[in-house]
Amino acid sequence: MSRASGTPHQHAPSALPRLLAARIKGVRRVRRPASPTSPAFDLAYVRSGSRAAVPIVVIPGGPGLGSVLPYRKFRREAAARGLDVIMMEHRGVGLSRADLDGRSLPLSAMRVVDVVDDLAAVLDQEGVERAYISGSSYGSYLAAAFGARHPERVAGMLLDSALQSVADRDAERAMIQELFVDADTRIAAAVRELLEEGSDPRILLGVLRAAYELGGEDLLERLLRQRLHGSHRSPHDDGARRGGSHGSVWTALEAYVDKAESEAHVPGFYEFDLVGAIAFRELGFGPDPDGSPLDPSLTYAPVADRFPRFAGEPFDLTSAAAGFDWPIVLLTGTRDLRTPAAVAQRVAATAPDTVLVEIENGHSALESHPLALLHALERLAHGEQERLPAERDLMNALPRRGLVAGLPRLLHAGARWEAALRS
Repeated sequence: MSRASGTPHQHAPSALPRLLAARIKGVRRVRRPASPTSPAFDLAYVRSGSRAAVPIVVIPGGPGLGSVLPYRKFRREAAARGLDVIMMEHRGVGLSRADLDGRSLPLSAMRVVDVVDDLAAVLDQEGVERAYISGSSYGSYLAAAFGARHPERVAGMLLDSALQSVADRDAERAMIQELFVDADTRIAAAVRELLEEGSDPRILLGVLRAAYELGGEDLLERLLRQRLHGSHRSPHDDGARRGGSHGSVWTALEAYVDKAESEAHVPGFYEFDLVGAIAFRELGFGPDPDGSPLDPSLTYAPVADRFPRFAGEPFDLTSAAAGFDWPIVLLTGTRDLRTPAAVAQRVAATAPDTVLVEIENGHSALESHPLALLHALERLAHGEQERLPAERDLMNALPRRGLVAGLPRLLHAGARWEAALRS
């Protein structure tokens, strides 16, 4: 089996997304024609809220995240604020997974240029000349790529946890090394001890990143302390038996990251098995290991042989940003390890009309703090984006209602419960 095929690991199209989406208003489809790399297929999208002359396009991260099913609550919140929102189901995912004969699209159909042209086709069908384009994480790459390819269609842009280049992974590596390995802190000391004890670096990094982004230093330090305490106990110890040698919170996070984003498959919500071709072929998700103790390149190593090798980026977005003549809001999280603030700062220094807002958050406000994202989008749509830096505290104080917003509270509570059991 060739590296590029990945056939044994691809899932058959599921009827579940279509059944669930039948109850969602505003779901539409646009026929995408056959091309040398793709058969014809129907691309799904959803539009919600009162119609505006210039709607807002919201592109989630991934690649692999659906748009129609996961973000129903987000669209309701947006509609309540009078926002006209369009979300496109990415080709190869959920309602846009299959060709006209019901077969999954081939890996050859997974290319960034085709995805941004899909979005242009959606706007054409809706009679939209220009839109505000908002992208989160991988979606920010698509948003900027859309701007580079279809600049006349962009009224303004919001880049949430900006990913703009394969080279941005150097900033990710540097931040992880500094925070978890080199620093003179209790956290880094605990990480070094776990590495010396033989912890799997890939799993360990996944737990560190999830705990830090979701709950900050307090949660991570508590979990590391409990993890080391458990590893030094005898398996026959009463506390070890009650709380588990690693602790149930740590074990749950280990199970989550061991499954890996790349391994999960929830039809209509997260499907990586096809769009992973973009991740590896065009975005360099499988870089060569750099030999560091906690190398982010290990994250997707278990599935690297299922996808094409890196062939180069489809756009030079770093250079293209200098020509973006529309207002850009850059939203970045203080605890974002996957797309560190340095990336947004570089875009802010390159594009001519930018506003940079750093909020107390981890990765992707769309998932973890959508009300802050909606506030920023409202300001952008009303031409008031310059007010956002002064509203940072207001945005931090907004209720957390995203897809993962409740996890920090659960993790903190679980860690406190385990600490009580071990005391």
